[in-house]
Amino acid sequence: MAAKTTALKEAMSKTQLITELAESTGVGKKEVKTLLDELSNVVERHVKKRGVGTFTLPGLLKIKTVKVPARKAQKNVPNPFRPGETMDVAARPASVKVRVTPLKRLKDMAVS
Repeated sequence: MAAKTTALKEAMSKTQLITELAESTGVGKKEVKTLLDELSNVVERHVKKRGVGTFTLPGLLKIKTVKVPARKAQKNVPNPFRPGETMDVAARPASVKVRVTPLKRLKDMAVS
């Protein structure tokens, strides 16, 4: 059985989060800060260029990178906002987007 938790009225800062985790787990603040920094490093290693491209925090969320291909410039494209007119569409270089997907446990937290 999961313990009942109360909702927060304001978002925690990083310092408040470290203090909260240290108090609730009995681990020192320095160790919690080191753990969060190392978690950040692990996520970076997964999603950076030539990395695997996905990172899963079990039960909470999945982070993945999506490669968006380049788009060529186009001329005389029909304007969807003004029928009968044409417009030019600028070129766009290829890019990488980061998608964060909530997993079941996180979705259940938001509902209850």
